[in-house]
Amino acid sequence: MAQEFKRWYDFDPELLKLINILKDYQAELREQAEVFLESIESKVSKETLDMFYEQTKPLNGGNRWYDKDPVISKTIELIRVIPTKVQRQTAQNFLEALKASGISLED
Repeated sequence: MAQEFKRWYDFDPELLKLINILKDYQAELREQAEVFLESIESKVSKETLDMFYEQTKPLNGGNRWYDKDPVISKTIELIRVIPTKVQRQTAQNFLEALKASGISLED
């Protein structure tokens, strides 16, 4: 039986939910993504985060849905490369922050 192709975020339901929410509501969630990035920047520095993003972003500008907005792209690229265990916790924290902000997350 052939193995079904999975995207990097398909393996965890919380992560999949977060990515789908970001995909469906990019404009509405841009501010929350900026807060997320600022939180990371406060821990590692803006220069470090920018340097990291420069190394991970696609050379051709990217054709993925999230490559069109640098804030959403940075957010997703950062989530993509962190360890799997941290990805899940990050997704949970991000979803909780959205709920706390009053953003409805209907399943």
